[in-house]
Amino acid sequence: MECVVLAHRGASAYAPENTLASFYKAIELGAQGIETDLQKTKDGVIVLFHDNVLDKKSDKKGAVADYTWAELREADVGSWFSPRYKGERLITFEQFLTFFGRRDLLFDIELKSLFIEGEIREIISLIDEYGARKKTTITSFVFGNLKTTRDVDRNIRIGYVLNRKIDNDVIRQIKSIDGRQVCPRAELITPDRVKLAHRHGLEVSAWGIQNLEIMNNMLTLGVDGIIIDFPDKLIEALKTKPRI
Repeated sequence: MECVVLAHRGASAYAPENTLASFYKAIELGAQGIETDLQKTKDGVIVLFHDNVLDKKSDKKGAVADYTWAELREADVGSWFSPRYKGERLITFEQFLTFFGRRDLLFDIELKSLFIEGEIREIISLIDEYGARKKTTITSFVFGNLKTTRDVDRNIRIGYVLNRKIDNDVIRQIKSIDGRQVCPRAELITPDRVKLAHRHGLEVSAWGIQNLEIMNNMLTLGVDGIIIDFPDKLIEALKTKPRI
């Protein structure tokens, strides 16, 4: 199987992460899919942002949950990256789907904060509204989010994001909720761990690709997907790199 190229928060090596600029750049470079992050505002609007606090990547201070959407919608989330992107705005999950949901793209939607049942129902309802169910995997480090997602919906694809090695306990956890994917940090992936996941019918999607050496190692290990800031370099490598 060919390795799927997922642009990490968009093409975040080239444009400010989780913005329209970054997502459009990913498409321009030929990424097969987009990985992005969901958080909630104080008034329950689901927005795209990764960090626990806004301080480093916006002109606001504190957490996303400290603000209403009305207070955040004019935040500058581009200037930190480059003056060229001054005025780049946060977007809601619904806006993201409006622009990209019906495109020929795969989506890795990571739940960053803890979401309750009603909020996950809203997320899945939006995914369905924009015809993106078959193209979407909902992922999270928080196993409770994945368990709630499965309780809400018996069929949507689920992936478990890990900062640990794939082992039998991880396999049991993800299989207990009929998950399809494990997503470990790249440096924790080894050939035997990939084979273990594959024996149990699970895909392996790698994140934390800091450089070309790690990227190329993931290709030789035969992972099923790579979440990467520079999708163009992965696409070029896929043309020549042998896979096991």
